[in-house]
Amino acid sequence: MVTLMKDACRPEQTNAPTNAEAQAAADASHTPAAADEVIHTDRLTVRYGAFEAVKRVSMSVLANQVTAIIGPSGCGKSTLLRTMNRMNDFVPGIGVEGRVLFRGDDLYAPGADPVALRRRIGMVFQKPNPFPKSIYKNIAWGPKINGYRGNMGELVKHALEQSALWDEVKDKLYDSALALSGGQQQRLCIARAIALKPEVLLMDEPCSALDPIATARIEDLIDELKSRFTVVLVTHNMQQAARVSDVTAFMYMGELIEVGDTNMMFTKPGNPKTQDYITGRFG
Repeated sequence: MVTLMKDACRPEQTNAPTNAEAQAAADASHTPAAADEVIHTDRLTVRYGAFEAVKRVSMSVLANQVTAIIGPSGCGKSTLLRTMNRMNDFVPGIGVEGRVLFRGDDLYAPGADPVALRRRIGMVFQKPNPFPKSIYKNIAWGPKINGYRGNMGELVKHALEQSALWDEVKDKLYDSALALSGGQQQRLCIARAIALKPEVLLMDEPCSALDPIATARIEDLIDELKSRFTVVLVTHNMQQAARVSDVTAFMYMGELIEVGDTNMMFTKPGNPKTQDYITGRFG
């Protein structure tokens, strides 16, 4: 389980604690409260037919953190990500074992509503995929079909402001979204996702199709978004993971090899496979 490292403030004691007591107190202070855990996978296995793409993965995603999932191509990163809002349901022959919990509720329990789930856990894909409509309608469409009755103009403006796009498009809201640059289109897709006011944003390599300048804008945006959302990011770019994430999970051949604080992962990994991957010996 991922843990957050926090400084513990303890009252001064007359008798100095033993080493064991001090260690126990420190361990307790590093354990997140249950309310901080947004998503938890419990021995999750995902199969495409007979092929196991994800193998018995257990990990937690904590609130208002950026969790990066790294690993070589084909290691199961995107498959793991897509189980977190059941996007894999659209894949023929998919099989899921184990549990995926969102705020303690099993997403794959009988009667669970995947459509309602995707309103609470939004997703941004690898390539920008704006609708062939105006910028305004791209943002307004989701809230409208979900019965939003508030001020739509204010909602659209707020979503575009949160995605750092408002100043660039405020005078052309009714122009086609397809006329935007690639980086702007990706930020529009982020705005479209957050217009539904989700708790979690899943991002599947959101910068892989973008140039360095657009990538930097998206990375800055991710850093800003974590104050309001929990973000789970799949990336092939280890430098990107090091720059934007708080927690990093390393996957290899479908297995979760290591997960922990990003700074520790990239400076002092606990598993030799992680060390080999981040130093470029494979992958």
